[in-house]
Amino acid sequence: MDLNVVILAAGKGTRMKSRLPKVLQPLAKKPLLSHVLETCFGLNATRVIVVYGHGGDQVQDTIARQFPDKPIQWVEQREQLGTGHAVKQALPALQEASRTLVLYGDVPLTSEDTLTRFLNQVTPGQVGVLTVRLDNPKGYGRIIRDHSGAVREIVEEKDAGDEIRKIQEVSTGIMLADSMDLQAWLPKIDNNNAQGEYYLTDLVKIANQHGVPVIGSLVDNAIEVEGVNERRQLARLERLYQRHLADQLMVEGVTLADPERIDIRGSLHAGQDSYIDVNCVFEGNVTLGANVEIGANCVIINSTIGDNSIVRPNCVIENSTIGESCEVGPFARMRPGTELKQKAKVGNFVETKNSVLGKGSKASHLTYLGDTVTGENVNIGAGTITCNYDGANKHKTLIGDGAFIGSNSSLVAPVEIGAGATIGAGSTITKAARENALTVARAKQITVEGWQRPTKKK
Repeated sequence: MDLNVVILAAGKGTRMKSRLPKVLQPLAKKPLLSHVLETCFGLNATRVIVVYGHGGDQVQDTIARQFPDKPIQWVEQREQLGTGHAVKQALPALQEASRTLVLYGDVPLTSEDTLTRFLNQVTPGQVGVLTVRLDNPKGYGRIIRDHSGAVREIVEEKDAGDEIRKIQEVSTGIMLADSMDLQAWLPKIDNNNAQGEYYLTDLVKIANQHGVPVIGSLVDNAIEVEGVNERRQLARLERLYQRHLADQLMVEGVTLADPERIDIRGSLHAGQDSYIDVNCVFEGNVTLGANVEIGANCVIINSTIGDNSIVRPNCVIENSTIGESCEVGPFARMRPGTELKQKAKVGNFVETKNSVLGKGSKASHLTYLGDTVTGENVNIGAGTITCNYDGANKHKTLIGDGAFIGSNSSLVAPVEIGAGATIGAGSTITKAARENALTVARAKQITVEGWQRPTKKK
């Protein structure tokens, strides 16, 4: 049977005290709603419907940029009158011969595995409720089961007596039902309760009245169903999520200097015996090979680092490819388009952009390489820069195998340095340097006797 997913995302999030709608608040640098949508797409839902309200244009624009090729239907909830009312707005968009799963845009970490198990436990013709046991269930609707274990009722805390409030199993709000049943039952929900809202959870009582079994599926990890209402909750969930990702890395054979001090804002895949020091940030899609060492305080974005490579502390690597057995840093910046071939070395205070450093080549200190293609076993001295921008256009510098670039040299592109060429220190090279030859370009040195240095005026 086809699956619809309805995501409730209409809340303003007043307690966030933000101009940003609640479902756009970032977790691991990605909107809460984006986490939920990614999970939905993994479930192969036939139809994904987002019920929006506050900041609707901003929400739709942001999500459209993140998922330009995904079919998402948008339904407006103009008045926020409760979860039952919100799902009711989506009824015209539901396929009749289908099941509907209700999720929440501010509950970002429900895993695909958990939802798949939930979908398999609840068969067509039944209603499903995802539940969780909490040591402190304050604020949640309590699960009332009968002697057989079926869910008979969900009682919201404001409507519960003292005995019911002692129950630790609570509703997560995530529910599953046949779409035709939702069409028939949602109009029957009333707001005769302490909050004056239309509760989706009242479906449980209605289902029992119609003899439809209600299955309560207990989630293993409470973090998966934790919602976000204010910034302290968001910060707490961030740390819990990051610790979960850190644990996964360690299970896969990665050593973390401190699992509490790593941030993964995207996906990080790392080979066995890799080591990550403290305060490292990984954004986008990052892949580390086996036996890679990442020093403290590094930021690595959308990049690949090959086996046995070392990235020393305080480096920034973005949209770059680092080959096997390379050394980077400390304090190096690899800007987009950088590629280091096997055993290449980039040292402290070196910046690269749109450049290739060949196998075994080195730029050990204080160098800028922009739009440069360097051959194998090239040595680039300290203070060397490739002058790639003429004020209007970028130009390339080509450096052949085995060349030696003396310290404090400026290579003014477009220019080519031949294989085996040597550039004398302090040279400004504007023309091609022949291979296997020494090229020196300096002004004549003079000495002025008796020259007086300027002094400060009083």
